[in-house]
Amino acid sequence: QVQLVESGGGLVQPGGSLRLSCVASGSMFRLNVMGWYRQAPGKQRELVAHIFSGGYTTYADSVKGRFTISGDNAKNTVDLQMNSLKPEDTAVYYCRAVLADSSYWGQGTQVTVSS
Repeated sequence: QVQLVESGGGLVQPGGSLRLSCVASGSMFRLNVMGWYRQAPGKQRELVAHIFSGGYTTYADSVKGRFTISGDNAKNTVDLQMNSLKPEDTAVYYCRAVLADSSYWGQGTQVTVSS
């Protein structure tokens, strides 16, 4: 069983920055990828960024050049640095861990971009 706990959300003005963190606990054996997703009101949950066990990263087109995902295997953490935030980035952000035979979600953290 794996537990994921996100932190770092909040209210920020357009153009500002936030850093989200996700701490994983439990058995992370055969971890394939960790990622950040988001869900805005009335919309489907969407991928923001992935980081694979070998360090390879992928990003949604909407966040490329603004967001950076990073991971620390020793600490079982994955962070999302979000810069140049826009109102359309407002959503609940979720951490996800995908193992060889299962996947897990965190409870989510709210990010609101507004003046």
